[in-house]
Amino acid sequence: MPDSNLHKLSALGQSVWIDYLSRQMLKSGKLARMMEEDAVVGVTSNPTIFQKAIAEGDAYDEQLKEILDTGEEDPREIFLQLSSHDISDACDLLRKVWDKGEGLDGYVSWEVDPTLAYDREGTVAQAKRLHEWIDKPNLYVKIPATKPGLGAIEEMIAFGKSINVTLIFSLERHEEVMEAYVRGLERLVESGGDPKQVHSVASFFVSRVDTETDKRLDEHGGDGRSSRACSASPTPSSLIRTIWSSSRARAGKRSRRRARRSSAASGRPRRRRTPSTETSCTSRS
Repeated sequence: MPDSNLHKLSALGQSVWIDYLSRQMLKSGKLARMMEEDAVVGVTSNPTIFQKAIAEGDAYDEQLKEILDTGEEDPREIFLQLSSHDISDACDLLRKVWDKGEGLDGYVSWEVDPTLAYDREGTVAQAKRLHEWIDKPNLYVKIPATKPGLGAIEEMIAFGKSINVTLIFSLERHEEVMEAYVRGLERLVESGGDPKQVHSVASFFVSRVDTETDKRLDEHGGDGRSSRACSASPTPSSLIRTIWSSSRARAGKRSRRRARRSSAASGRPRRRRTPSTETSCTSRS
C-alpha cells in the first residue's frame, strides 16, 4: 500500500476529496491512479471547473457535435449534457469505495446552476432533475447555503436525496443548515422514508478562512503569507475545528434534542462536515 502523506491523513480519519473533474482525468486513468496513490475517495465539481475542462483540448468535441446536431441551443442544457457523462462515469469509478464504506465515502458532487442560488423552487426542481438524471446512490447534488437554499436543502432531504451543502461562511448559517437538515429528516421519517439512504455533508471552505485569516493578520502588522507556518497563529485546519466545535456548542437545545430523537428513532447517518480546499479532507470521526 502506498505510504503518501495523504494515505497517512486517511489513516487518521480524514476523507480526501479532489475539487476537480474532467473527461481527460477519467479517460487517462488519472482519477483511478489518484484513488490508489493519493487515497482519493471523493470528487466535487462545479460549472467553473467544468468550463475550464471543456475549454482545454478536444475531449468534449465529439459529444458537443452530437448535441448540436440534435438542434439543442440552450447553453445550460448543453453544459448539463456534457458534464453528466463525466459525473456518471466518476460515480461508477468511485462506486467500489462507496460499497466498501457502506455509504461513508465514494461520492461525486454535481452542482445546481449557480444562477438559481436565490431561487428556492428553481433549485429544488433542478436538484430533483439531477438526481433523476443520474440515479446512483453515490451522487451528491450541491446546493448553496443561501437563505432560499436552506429551504431547498430541507426539501431535498425530505425527498430522500443526498446533498452537499456548500458556501457556508458563518457559524450562524451553519446552525441554520443543521436545522434544515434535521427538519428534512423529520419530514422524511414522517412520510415513511428511510433516512439510512440519505447522506449529506456540510462544506466549509478552508481557502476562504485562510484568506480572511491572512487579511486580519495583515491588518495587525502580521505577514499573511506566513500564517500557515506561524505557530502562534491559528492554522486554517485549527480554525475549522474551532468553527465546528463552536457551531455544535452554539446550536440550540431544541435542535440538539430533535437531532437526538431523529437519530435514535430512525438510525439516520451522521451529517458530515467538509473543510473544502482544492483538495478537500472530510472528517470520518
